[in-house]
Amino acid sequence: MDKKIMLVDDAAFMRMMIKDTLSKNGYTNIVEASNGKLAVDSYKAEKPDLVIMDITMPVMDGLQALKEIKKDDAGASIIMCSAMGQEAMVVDALKHGAKDFIVKPFKADRIMKTVKSILG
Repeated sequence: MDKKIMLVDDAAFMRMMIKDTLSKNGYTNIVEASNGKLAVDSYKAEKPDLVIMDITMPVMDGLQALKEIKKDDAGASIIMCSAMGQEAMVVDALKHGAKDFIVKPFKADRIMKTVKSILG
């Protein structure tokens, strides 16, 4: 399994938690970004197979980053992460091409089910 996954979250512990779950399930090719702007730049360089991105971040939020990445690569696979109560933002993200979303607090099986449904 050499699919490359990019984790985008301003909270390092959230990236670490998701990375840990992915690694335990055989996904070890992982790149990280701490805000939407870095994610957009890094996406172009890294060309990941999947992006797992938080909606609320400083510098550039996940929604804006999603739109930028989609402009550059219409086929990009992006899963949005949201906290409870961000339904409107999630709906907006799905409208703009996000493949799916995960609600925090994360459950490992939910993360893996979503990742596997996209990466196969």
